[in-house]
Amino acid sequence: MTGPYRIFGSQMSPYSVKVRSYCRYKAIPHQWIARGPENEDEYRRFAKLPIVPTVATPEGEGLQDSTPIIERLEAQFPEPSIHPADPALAFLSALIEEFGDEWGNKLMFHHRWYAPVDVDASAQTLARLSLPKGDDEQVAERAEMIRARMTGRGHFVGSSEATAPLIRAYLLELLDLLEVHLADRKYLFGGRPAFGDFGLAAQLYEASIDPTAGGIIRGRAPNVLDWCHRMIEPRDDGPFESWEALEPTLAPILAYVGRYFLPWSDASARALAEGAAEFSVELAGEAYVQPPQKYHAKSLAALRARRAAVSDPRLAAILEGAGCGSWLENA
Repeated sequence: MTGPYRIFGSQMSPYSVKVRSYCRYKAIPHQWIARGPENEDEYRRFAKLPIVPTVATPEGEGLQDSTPIIERLEAQFPEPSIHPADPALAFLSALIEEFGDEWGNKLMFHHRWYAPVDVDASAQTLARLSLPKGDDEQVAERAEMIRARMTGRGHFVGSSEATAPLIRAYLLELLDLLEVHLADRKYLFGGRPAFGDFGLAAQLYEASIDPTAGGIIRGRAPNVLDWCHRMIEPRDDGPFESWEALEPTLAPILAYVGRYFLPWSDASARALAEGAAEFSVELAGEAYVQPPQKYHAKSLAALRARRAAVSDPRLAAILEGAGCGSWLENA
C-alpha cells in the first residue's frame, strides 16, 4: 500500500467532514480534495454515485457512504479503537452513529434550507466552493441554481411548513440533553471519540456554521459547540467510561432516541415496504408526516441485525429502560 487515501468531499457535507475527522483521529495518511470542476474527471473514476464523500484508496478502489467507509478503515486501522470493549456500550455507540446520520441530518438539513437567511448563506457558500475563482456575477448565478435545487429537497427529510416547529423543538431538546452530558467529558463515551461521536457531531457541526442553527447552538449549547469543534481534530485523551458513569446523562439521550428517532425509523421502513408515498407517525404526542426514506430502511435493518448479535442482558435492560428495545427487534 503506497500513497494516501484521497477524500473527495465538501466542507458543507457532514458526511465528508465525518470521514475526514476519522482519518485525522487515526492518523491515516490522507488528502482532502474539495470536489470541483478541476477534479471532476478523477472523481468520476471512483464514484459509482454522484455523492460525497468518495474515497479513493491507495490501491485505486473507490469507497462511498460514510458509515461503510469508516467500518472498512477501522478494520485496517484498529487502534485506537472507536468501539468500547463493553459490548453494550459498543452497540449504544453504533445506535447513536445511525441516529446522527439520519435524525441529526434531518435537523441540520431543515435549518440549512428553510429560512431565507440560511438558504441565502448556504447557497452563497456552496457557490463559492464550486467556483473558487469565480467573479461575483458567476457566483450569483451559481448560487441561484443551488438555491432552486436545494429548497426543493426538503421533503426528503420531512422539512415542511407543517413540520418546521416540530423540527425546531426536536433540535432544542437534543441540544439541552447533550449540553448536560458534555459538561464534564470531552466525548460522548468518555475521554476519546466513539463511533457515535463521528456520526452525530458532524451533523451538529454543519448546523453550527449556518446562521439560524449556529446562533441557537452558540447561545444555548456552548459545550456542544466545543464538542463539535473538538471533533474536527479529535484526540485520544483517555479511556471510555463505564455505563454506570455515563448513565445519569446518557440515558436521557437514549430516551430521546427511543421517543423520536426509532419510531420514525420504523414507520418510514414500514411505509416503504407498503409502497406508501408518505407516512404519519406520532412522536411525543405530535403527528409528523413525510415520505419514506429508502436508504434508511436498509441502515435500520443493519442496526437491528447488529442488535440481534449482542446477547448481553445489560444491553437489553438499558434499551428497554430508554424505550428503545422493541423498536430494535427484527420486524
